Amino acid sequence: MRMGVDLGGTKIELAVFDDAGDERLRRRTATPHSGYDEALHVLADFVADAEKDAGAPCTVGIGMPGAVAPRSGRVFNAYNTPFNGRRLKQDLEQKLEREVRFANDANCFALSEATDGAAKGAAVVFGAILGTGAGGGIVVRGGLLEGHNALAGEWGHTPLPWMTRDEHPGPPCYCGRSGCIEQFVAGPALNREIAARGEEMANELHEDRLARAFSMVVNFLDPDVIVLGGGLSNIQRLYTTVPRLLPKYVYSQTVDTPIVPAKHGDASGVRGAAMLWAA
Repeated sequence: MRMGVDLGGTKIELAVFDDAGDERLRRRTATPHSGYDEALHVLADFVADAEKDAGAPCTVGIGMPGAVAPRSGRVFNAYNTPFNGRRLKQDLEQKLEREVRFANDANCFALSEATDGAAKGAAVVFGAILGTGAGGGIVVRGGLLEGHNALAGEWGHTPLPWMTRDEHPGPPCYCGRSGCIEQFVAGPALNREIAARGEEMANELHEDRLARAFSMVVNFLDPDVIVLGGGLSNIQRLYTTVPRLLPKYVYSQTVDTPIVPAKHGDASGVRGAAMLWAA
C-alpha cells in the first residue's frame, strides 16, 4: 500500500492506494499554524491514523510547496506553511520510524500526469500548476527531474520574458524580487488585470504572457507536452489561444507543443506523492 500526502498551507490531504493503483482511503484536515511542533504532531498522527484504518503498512510520500534542501535537510520556499526552514523529513521519519519521501507539490502533479494521466507515454513532460501561484515540475522518461539544488521546474520565479515598457520592472514578489512569472500569470494577477482593464483585454494580455512564459520552457526544455493544473487550468480558451501564440516567441520556425488539461485534476497531488515510492 502506498500513501500520498499533499501538504499545503491551508489543508493536508491524504490518500492511500493499493498495488493496482486504486484508491482505498482519502482524508483531509486543516494545516495547523500555531507552531512547528504542533504541526509536526498533527501530521504524524494524521498519517498514523490513516495507515491504521487502511489496515496495512504503507509507504509514505509527501508533496509540499518548496522542497527539502539536499545538503541541509531543511524545507525551503514553503513560505505559507509552518514547516519552512525546519528539518521536517528528519523529524517526521523519527516520529513514524521509517523513511518518508518528499517532493515539491508541482513535481508530484507532473509525475502523476506523466505516469497515467494526460501526458502518459510522453518522454519529457512539463507540468504547470496555475492557481494562487505558478509552480512547475519536470518528468523525463518516467522519472522526476529534481535538480542539484532541488529547484528543477521553478519557472514561476524567473522573470517574465520580453517585458514591455509598461510591465517593467514588474510587480514585487514574496520571494524578494520583482517581475516573476508568477506575478503575471497566476490567478491573483489575472484578477487584478480584469479589475483594471476589463475581462476581454485582461484575458488577451494573460494569454500573451502565458505564451511568453511557456516559450522559455520550450526553448530550454522542449517538452513533448505541457500539462496544466490548478484553478486556471479550467479556462478552456488557454488550450487554443496559447499554443497559437507560442510561435511568436519560441526559437523555431515550427512549434506544435501541445498544452493540455490534467486528467486527474486536484487528485494529482496525492497520487504523485504516493508514486514517489513506485520505483
